[in-house]
Amino acid sequence: MPKLAKSLSAIEVQRLIEPGHWSVGGVAGLALQVTPTGARSWVLRIKIGNTRHDIGLGAFPGVSLAQARQKAGELRQQIAEGRNPVQERTAAKARIRAEQAATLTFAEAAERFIKAKSPEWKNTKSPAQWRASLETYAYPVIGNLDIRLIAQQHVEAILEPIWTTKTETATRLRGRIENVLDWAAAGGFRQGDNPARWRGLLDKRLPNPTKLKKVEHFPAVPLDEVFAFSEDLRAMHGTAARALEFAMLTAARSGEVRGAVWSEIDLKAAVWTVPAARMKAGKEHRVPLSMQALDLLRALPQVEGSEHVFTAPRGGALSDMSLTAVMRRMGRSEVPHGLRSSFRDWASERTAYPHEVAEMALAHTVKGVEASYRRLDMIDHRRSMMQAWADFTQTQPTTTADVVPIRREAA
Repeated sequence: MPKLAKSLSAIEVQRLIEPGHWSVGGVAGLALQVTPTGARSWVLRIKIGNTRHDIGLGAFPGVSLAQARQKAGELRQQIAEGRNPVQERTAAKARIRAEQAATLTFAEAAERFIKAKSPEWKNTKSPAQWRASLETYAYPVIGNLDIRLIAQQHVEAILEPIWTTKTETATRLRGRIENVLDWAAAGGFRQGDNPARWRGLLDKRLPNPTKLKKVEHFPAVPLDEVFAFSEDLRAMHGTAARALEFAMLTAARSGEVRGAVWSEIDLKAAVWTVPAARMKAGKEHRVPLSMQALDLLRALPQVEGSEHVFTAPRGGALSDMSLTAVMRRMGRSEVPHGLRSSFRDWASERTAYPHEVAEMALAHTVKGVEASYRRLDMIDHRRSMMQAWADFTQTQPTTTADVVPIRREAA
């Protein structure tokens, strides 16, 4: 390999284009390395202790001859001072790799949180709902931001535009951001207080959501219209119409009805047992079936290959909009969930059944004194109530509202 003992000029270095290791002088061991492909770079060949090293100083001409000589001189000075620049470089690269491994953007953290926690979520739509809200509101502000850098001002920038106009969405979003940041802190990806925390932090900065949002109850079918509604509904054809009728007779939620399978139904005992996994409160719920509900079930065709009580035309469960579509075809503005409100109004205004019995029929979560009733099934009380409700839905209303008495069970 040709050797150059003298100190080359910048023009002479520019002319070095043949492959080789060309000493350029100026600093002992400094050379320009030319590869067979024509690429050129600076190398300082140096001995540290008993080991020889080739230390790269950058590509030419990006790093000029003068800059290469300065870098080479600084490295030789470090060695003269007892330092090992090779080890220092290796350690620096290791630190960078460790920092990169520990670096996580908010979007990456959110996805990992959703993946880790979604198996425990009862609603299969929850992961999609989480992603949708975060992608819409959070990601434009902090999606690509290192999760260690997320501060209170970022969270407020996300929430403030929608806090008073989309309060429910905003409060859910705040909770989701808080959960993702807690997950990141538990994994060592960030330190310090959670900037999305409500109590003691954001509650001092944002209005109380309970004082902002207007409680909107699901519109109920007026009690004086329940008979006409029931009559029109029974005249409707189709599986969705029968599912809606069954929902009305049982005061059950739409999702519970649409997900019902035949193994949950005991026609002989006149009981529908909804497993805890399909209940909002996460507790098994027994529904006593009225004679009308039993007649409806017995008249249903059992679709071969389907375990669902109400099977969609293409198989599987009915969609969440199928029952609403029936009400729209009937010319109603209410929603299926409003039938539960109709049942609750009837129990309060037209009967003498205790409040807690009606709440249990609706599978509402209760606290305080009422919670003690959860230790009892009270199915006999509820059976008479559900039969009275079914009779009410199919009885022509009179000018005066009669209060339904509680029938004492035979001893």
